[in-house]
Amino acid sequence: MDDRVLLVTGASRGLGAATARLAAASGFKVALVARKAESVTPLAAELGEDRALALGADVGDWPSIAAAVDETVARFGRLDAAFANAGIGVGTSFFGDDDPDPRAWEPMVRTNVLGAAYTARAALPALRESAGHLLITGSVAGRYIRNASLYSVTKWAVTGMAGAIREEAVGTGVRITLINPGMTDTAILSDEQRTKPTLHPDDIARAVLYALSQPPSVDVNEIMVRPTGQVL
Repeated sequence: MDDRVLLVTGASRGLGAATARLAAASGFKVALVARKAESVTPLAAELGEDRALALGADVGDWPSIAAAVDETVARFGRLDAAFANAGIGVGTSFFGDDDPDPRAWEPMVRTNVLGAAYTARAALPALRESAGHLLITGSVAGRYIRNASLYSVTKWAVTGMAGAIREEAVGTGVRITLINPGMTDTAILSDEQRTKPTLHPDDIARAVLYALSQPPSVDVNEIMVRPTGQVL
């Protein structure tokens, strides 16, 4: 995988940072995207400035993420894979309650749904040129109904999005992989959730690299990874 180029959104921590580190160790050049470039500058320095690029972009803002993809191609000359990983949560979201203000949901929906869609739209032209690979972070919550969870709803949208893009990509050589983590020890988890079995971000990074390491004839459509002991 030497010198293949991977763009990772949400790269400042959690799954994104873990995936960037493992990809760089496997020979990838990496474009690290976070809302603010200074959030990923230390990681870029750690991985080597000749092999890593720190970029500031809001995935929920089309001009911003489109510019990040363009800068990646300008710097490295190509794009072989993009990991649309950025996502946020807002905790419990009861649909029948008056409190809290449901407008607090808007950043989550913009990041989790539009952010993934904008990242895909920005990356696909370059990925078609390289017969590359688009990966999207979904969730087990996007496969099983979660009560009072708009976060789950956003991940169901991502599940449908991955399937729609896969159909659109037929004949282009571009592969699409949906990564569905179970409970993972990241900033999204509540204190209560942390008392349950959890995965480490590195566990998900290995799943991403597994998909990326397959030959061009193999399209790993979906990977679901749960910690031992998680039921749904």
